[in-house]
Amino acid sequence: MSSATTAAAGTARTIPFDNSYARLPDIFFAPVDPTPVEAPRLIAFNRALAEELGLDADMLERHGAGYFSGNVALPGSLPLAMAYAGHQFGQFVPRLGDGRAILLGEVIDRNGKRRDIQLKGAGQTPYSRRGDGRAALGPVLREYIISEAMHALGIPTTRALAAVTTGQPVYRDRMLPGAVFTRVAASHIRVGTFQFFAARGETDNVRVLADHVIERHYPELKGVETPYLALLDAVADRQASLIARWLGVGFIHGVMNTDNMTISGETIDFGPCAFMDHYDPRTVFSSIDQNGRYAFGNQPMIGQWNIARLAEAMLAILDEDQDKAVEAANAAVGRFMERFQDYWKAVIRAKLGLGEDEDDGDQTLIRDLLVTLYEQKADYTLAFRRLSDSAENSEADAALGKLLEDPDALTPWLAAWRERLAQDATPPQDRAAAMRRVNPAFIPRNHKVEEALTEAIDHDDFSLFAALNDVLAKPYEDQSAFAAYAEPPKPGEEITATFCGT
Repeated sequence: MSSATTAAAGTARTIPFDNSYARLPDIFFAPVDPTPVEAPRLIAFNRALAEELGLDADMLERHGAGYFSGNVALPGSLPLAMAYAGHQFGQFVPRLGDGRAILLGEVIDRNGKRRDIQLKGAGQTPYSRRGDGRAALGPVLREYIISEAMHALGIPTTRALAAVTTGQPVYRDRMLPGAVFTRVAASHIRVGTFQFFAARGETDNVRVLADHVIERHYPELKGVETPYLALLDAVADRQASLIARWLGVGFIHGVMNTDNMTISGETIDFGPCAFMDHYDPRTVFSSIDQNGRYAFGNQPMIGQWNIARLAEAMLAILDEDQDKAVEAANAAVGRFMERFQDYWKAVIRAKLGLGEDEDDGDQTLIRDLLVTLYEQKADYTLAFRRLSDSAENSEADAALGKLLEDPDALTPWLAAWRERLAQDATPPQDRAAAMRRVNPAFIPRNHKVEEALTEAIDHDDFSLFAALNDVLAKPYEDQSAFAAYAEPPKPGEEITATFCGT
């Protein structure tokens, strides 16, 4: 028996696939096998995630180059590319689909949750159009770093299981090393998946998809009087919560197309995404977002816009009376912003150490801080982290002042803030500890991410990539040995544009 056969035999015991999406009608996907690569090499493996999924981590790590490149089939997998449509920068494209991603199948993890395992960059599919179906090393490492950082920050997200290099080049603006990324998700069903069937006038398939989503992600909705309307409402609620959390850590998705919004409420597709340095709601990094559609401060409005597109796609199944369906859909879409504001209020109040009991002046206090951070070009992440220290000891105010162009610009605000905090009996050290649990010391700084990617791409050196992942795994801890990773970019280090990997 060959080593590959032995590996496959061992894996048969370790990958308990149960592929519910593959049991849907044929129009939902296209069966497709990964295209083998020349010389796969495992460069990153998330052992903790593998164990969480209930997989044999030792087996996967030993044979990961073959498995995670697609060269060796995982027994029980049913590789397929999913069909979906989407609005891309506001323009509807009726047929997109997985052009460089292949869903291997689903497993039930140790917590009883169903999870997708997908290869990204594993070769062409029927949805590739003119694409090569491959991924370059840089975007693979970027998605690995940022998706795992998002998880450590406590934000719902797809996860990184592994990354391999392929030993083959890909051609973008220049020749680059190729790679394959292994992604784990609650599912890869998107707003655009509903749009695909609605655009074709296939109401029955919209209903089949909605039933599948309810069974998989919202089982509590089974048996309610209007399950599809309840589903629309639930998806809107999760997205409102997700975007509020993004804003809390300064995250800019960069390409919030409807095919990049999951029905499960997880962050997905980390192409031209980035974390904001100095606070400015107009911040855009994505090189393809020429008009700022997906700027930091626009993300809530785009979230609502995307939910409106989901409502349109589901309209035919919301109510037999289409006038009532439109009325119900409009009401669900209208509730999105109210829900977002509630979630955002909870996020920003926690960041400022404010208790649950609201005061009439709290909104002014919040607004005045953000305006000052903007006017003073203060680093968003460090300002809130330093504020956490100031909650415990006023002597820390000096460190906060150093982040501002005028070190005294926040002095009046700090006095008003402390006067407000005095209304709450929470001990200062307890308040500061609670604030540090929501105000990270470390985020994936754009210049640090690019530094790690450059070393990997140009020098085949993954040491900075590994170190960055280690630091970002504990974002809320003060890691004095890695203080440089918390610092904003110096002049000349700023990253002003990030790029899509296709």
